[in-house]
Amino acid sequence: MNHTFTAWASTARWAQVGAWWTEHRAKWQDAALNVRRAFGIVWAAHPPSALAMAVCTLIGAFLPVSQAWIAKLIVDRVVTAITQQTGAQIGLQTVLPLLALEFLLLVVKDANTQGRSFAEHILHAQINLNINNLMIRKALELDLSHFENAEYYDKLENARREADWRSLQIVDGGFYLAQNGLTILSYAALLLRFSPWLALILFLATIPAFIVQSRYSELSFRVLSWRAPEARRLNYLEYLLTNDHAVKEVKLFGLGESLLARYSTLFAQFLHEDEAIARKRSLASLGWGLLTTLSYYGAYAWIVWRAVSRTITLGDMTLYLSVFRSSQGMFEAILTGVNKLYENGLFMSNLFAFLELQPQMVRSAQALPVPSTFRQGIEFRHVSFKYTGQSDWALHDVNMTIKPGEKIALVGQNGAGKTTLIKLLTRLYDPTEGQILLDGVDLRDYDLEGLRRQIGVIFQDFVRYHLTASENVGFGQIEALQDRPRIVGAAQKSGADPVIAGLPEGYETTLGRWFSKGRDLSGGEWQKIALGRAFMRDCALLVLDEPTAALDAENELRVFQKFRELVADKMAVLISHHFSTVRMADRIFVIEDGHISEQGSHTELLAQGGTYARLFTLQAESYR
Repeated sequence: MNHTFTAWASTARWAQVGAWWTEHRAKWQDAALNVRRAFGIVWAAHPPSALAMAVCTLIGAFLPVSQAWIAKLIVDRVVTAITQQTGAQIGLQTVLPLLALEFLLLVVKDANTQGRSFAEHILHAQINLNINNLMIRKALELDLSHFENAEYYDKLENARREADWRSLQIVDGGFYLAQNGLTILSYAALLLRFSPWLALILFLATIPAFIVQSRYSELSFRVLSWRAPEARRLNYLEYLLTNDHAVKEVKLFGLGESLLARYSTLFAQFLHEDEAIARKRSLASLGWGLLTTLSYYGAYAWIVWRAVSRTITLGDMTLYLSVFRSSQGMFEAILTGVNKLYENGLFMSNLFAFLELQPQMVRSAQALPVPSTFRQGIEFRHVSFKYTGQSDWALHDVNMTIKPGEKIALVGQNGAGKTTLIKLLTRLYDPTEGQILLDGVDLRDYDLEGLRRQIGVIFQDFVRYHLTASENVGFGQIEALQDRPRIVGAAQKSGADPVIAGLPEGYETTLGRWFSKGRDLSGGEWQKIALGRAFMRDCALLVLDEPTAALDAENELRVFQKFRELVADKMAVLISHHFSTVRMADRIFVIEDGHISEQGSHTELLAQGGTYARLFTLQAESYR
């Protein structure tokens, strides 16, 4: 026995353990920090359920030693009754109270298990809700630049893929680890009473398997983290094959089998990587597990030998066999639990890395309120902008003014910078160089939410909400979502009211095909709904980016006639490729290669004979 212990406690063995710990200490510290933060999320999710789990853990921790001790007493009393020949009735009377106590412990155990299961169910649901809320709130907080960056989606993919599941694993594993730890402590006195050396050998025999599991946990984490871009590609292929936005082209162009083949190939690659790791992990665990099993049966033989030699009683033998069997299982469970916490802690780093993302746009600590009426208007002063990771300027040295009540139009080829200019105006981005002034004050000095409340924007890629028609229009002014007369008025201004009136449930009809009884609309009808959203907005500046691209000529003219009436006292910015509509603007700005090349009224620009005149002539000739 001493020889076995000496072999395990050799200098070489401990040197290996020490080297392994030195190499992995920083990672374990990071994982431990993540586990602690995860338990903070657990407590914040639902304190009553978390507290109930803790109480059930304490009760469950001390039940095994109590049951083992009662079993020892029962065996000893039975043996005493047999050896002393006290008779069956008297023997039963001495054992009966212990049997009743053991029955009571079983009832407590079952009740504790059910109580824990109920608390765990409630807590799991609350944790899912809490984590999803944290991630969505963080996404709402971040700038548009994050959503146009692939690295953001990689972080989101890593965070979203397993955050819920890993947090639940930490909860369950953490509480069970605490329970097993307390149980081991309760066994400690019994183990030390019998043989401290044997207890230590059983513990040391579980360490190699623990180290192997830790190494493969780290490998699994690295593989899944590196895989984020490919995982997003897999999700995207699945989206193309199953979503209504792509189904028409997938069918008409016969893309289904080709995309499915890509999906299957990528999935098979993931499966092969996971299978290789799982196979190596299982083989290594099996090999080191044999050592653990041998150490247990060595202890088993030692306890039987002590009983046969009458050094201990049969009750003691029953107790020690039960304790050693449970102890070794718990040693393994504790080390496995620690390893699982380590693995889950590594994966939780993805969630916390996402939650630590910060907006890049600076918010003034003493933000100014945005005026309800613009008196001096808006000025772009030497504004330049380039997107993150891009070397070319999207806008360069732009100087432009918009006077109070003025209607301007932006024209130019696709990619010239028109929509980028609107993104700067609405502070979805801040200029790389220069300033944008509102009434002589830099936009960055104003309250951001207040600024956006004063600007109504409908982009060319407007959202088609698969919600009711009333909500699709009312979202333009969320505070007035229950104001039906105002919603109807906005729909009438955009021409959407007749469309909505023809729907089965009117303004309560769900639009789109995603949900039951939903009604889809044509492109032009959806555009009228989106315009209604813009007209719903009570703001000082209205921006329409290609607002009539899906409308026929007659409806387009009607919308812009109504538009001129509605914004008579407002500032307005219009982006359009239709020169028949932009000619209605007070001033027109021609944007080429990120800078303003021409500006003036329709008549003035025609007289200049420049880019605007050329494009207008080309478009006019196409209608002849």
